Amino acid sequence: MRRVKIFSGSSHPFLVEAICERLGASKAKVDLKKFSNGETSVSIETSIRDQDVFVVQSGSSNINDSIMELLILISACKSGSAKSITAVMPYFPYSRQSKKKSHRGAITASLVANLLSVAGIHHAITVDLHAPPTQGFFGKPVDNLHAEPLIARWIKTHVKGWQEAVVVSKNPGGTKRVTSLADALKLNFGLVTTARRRTAPHGSLENSMFLSGLNSSNHSLENTDTSPPNGTVTDGPRSPHRHPQRSPPQANGIGPTSVPYRHLNNNRELGSSPLTQSTRLESGSPPTTRLPPYNEPVTNGYAGALGLDEEKAEDEDDSGDEYTDERARDVITGRLIHGHIVDDDAPSPIPSTMSNSIATLPGEVMGHPQTDGLDPMTSSFMSTTSAFQPDHGLGGSVHDAAGQSDDEEAGFKNPELEHTITLVGNVRGKIVFIIDDLIDQCGSWIAAAETVVKRGDARKVYCIATHGIFGDDSLEQMEACDCIDHIVVTNTYPIAAERVKASRKLVILDVSNLLSEAIRRNHYGESISALFQHYLD
Repeated sequence: MRRVKIFSGSSHPFLVEAICERLGASKAKVDLKKFSNGETSVSIETSIRDQDVFVVQSGSSNINDSIMELLILISACKSGSAKSITAVMPYFPYSRQSKKKSHRGAITASLVANLLSVAGIHHAITVDLHAPPTQGFFGKPVDNLHAEPLIARWIKTHVKGWQEAVVVSKNPGGTKRVTSLADALKLNFGLVTTARRRTAPHGSLENSMFLSGLNSSNHSLENTDTSPPNGTVTDGPRSPHRHPQRSPPQANGIGPTSVPYRHLNNNRELGSSPLTQSTRLESGSPPTTRLPPYNEPVTNGYAGALGLDEEKAEDEDDSGDEYTDERARDVITGRLIHGHIVDDDAPSPIPSTMSNSIATLPGEVMGHPQTDGLDPMTSSFMSTTSAFQPDHGLGGSVHDAAGQSDDEEAGFKNPELEHTITLVGNVRGKIVFIIDDLIDQCGSWIAAAETVVKRGDARKVYCIATHGIFGDDSLEQMEACDCIDHIVVTNTYPIAAERVKASRKLVILDVSNLLSEAIRRNHYGESISALFQHYLD
């Protein structure tokens, strides 16, 4: 390729050499060094005037040095009158910090994108952004390439019996990526999700006094006669209606004193307020939506109340039970302590909250508020306040944030926390592909692998990701896990040679062909749509 210069940063020189070899070019000469105080110095030793320049620099263990080196190299190319400058970042630095997680947090991915634009890039090429909307942070075009076709081709070539495999997401945030690969390979997919054990709100005087106040108000409400006057039907506290003849009939305990009613076309319907819905669910009543008029006889319990004949009601009940039983077979739960699956009778590390709270609700057992016996309004409020955490002011709670990998890893390391892990999908006797965009910490990967093997009876587990960051000793821990058979990543992120040699399960896929073709098509102004296609046959 003429009038093209490819510069290599110091983060991943082996990948740049593979890209240049496929393009039939050589790396442009540049002098990269550091001063004694740690400052980065860049000196370009070839002419780049009116040429297309591609600077290849991926994230690395020295992430901040890699970013600064990339920015200085781009600025030097801009000063050298390059025609266009394209930053090729196989792993985009700070891609996981693409949104504000707290009031005083920073959107660091946006900051890095702004720095690259100010430095002078005209284009950016990357692979599998952690959050695809990050492309909008740039004021320049961004090509977010996918490693999915490469991974799918490797699976079809190297995994025996892949046609009967199941693709599994280790958290709810990766379902779109998992379903995309499952659709490409025409496979079934599943989901693994973890949740911390909920504890009752305690530890503050205000919460304890407020909850005890709710409890006392509940007792006063129970002793109050809520029956309406003769001929009166209540629809909430401010909507009285009068019937000229008599009160509505009670069918199986459903009457004016148990749920609110309202007029509609001379019929009686159940109110659609949250209070009514909560009452029906907690009392075990079916989801009834209509009661017969007052002049209609009530027959056969709920069937008569619904205006259905007996046979039709029985058929509907049977079909509902069959549907529920069928779904229940594909949902498996387990307990996680210290990030590992334990038996159901294993002791829990969660301390009792009875001694920590100043005043607790009656019926509270092991930190779990029991709402039996409370009025529907109190029950609904309790389910809301128990999940609310003031330190998550942007919405959601600790339990909502637990779907994020970083929060999961922090929870797994806490010896006083227990997690409930749920597997949705049938993996019995099958090969399982656990998919995500990167592997940094290993806690969620090991937990998902143990769940599908020890609870779901899977036959073999492949942990597959695009970026193999492997922070701390995560690669060694995954290597020691008996439930993980293979670890498959690409070479977008540099992995130390000694770690690669010491691993028996690690498989590294080469993305140099993908990146080199993207560079060639970008230089000649060709479409890159073909790089997103699957060629499995």
